[in-house]
Amino acid sequence: QVQLVESGGGLVQPGGSLRLSCAASGSIFSISSSYTMGWYRQAPGKQRELVASFTSRGSTNYADSVKGRFTISRDNAKNTVYLQMNSLKPEDTAVYYCNTAPMTVLDWGQGTQVTVSS
Repeated sequence: QVQLVESGGGLVQPGGSLRLSCAASGSIFSISSSYTMGWYRQAPGKQRELVASFTSRGSTNYADSVKGRFTISRDNAKNTVYLQMNSLKPEDTAVYYCNTAPMTVLDWGQGTQVTVSS
């Protein structure tokens, strides 16, 4: 069974930066497979949304709300996906998760909380 473990969240002031990591382990699942990997977030009272994705061919896509500020990347050797978040805004506050995209085929991890506040 594949386990997704997200980390790197925390409390940051507006304009700050964070780098999130998502490590996949526990199975032969490889992020270098044909799956597209994505970062999702869920803010209080809102539905989970896909904010960034990285295809197996190296293409990236971003939600308009994070375009130009967030960068998704993957390290196939470490079976890890990253999300570099710059120029953070209070509206980026949410729990961040990774999974395949746009169809989620893995069990969700516990997520990592990102709070942007002064």
